[in-house]
Amino acid sequence: MIFTIEIHKTDKRKKTGERLVGKYDFDRKDMESMEREVSALYPTYKTKDGYRFQIFETFVTRNNMMGGGEYQERYDTPRYCSPSSEAYWSM
Repeated sequence: MIFTIEIHKTDKRKKTGERLVGKYDFDRKDMESMEREVSALYPTYKTKDGYRFQIFETFVTRNNMMGGGEYQERYDTPRYCSPSSEAYWSM
């Protein structure tokens, strides 16, 4: 399985109060092994010195709106670029 780690840093200049520092993809067996690896590198990886780490499965299964078939796409694909949304087909 492929997982993506998003690293956010506290930044009061942004409306959301944080900014995205980076996204990194890793190939691991399951979510637990990914969490163990991240917690070994960063013992308090939930919040460390203003940083916040999030782990996502990189690919999600969705249904094509027109054909009905299943396909996989990245979790962060914008709605208007996804064949599972009406916005994609109305362009």
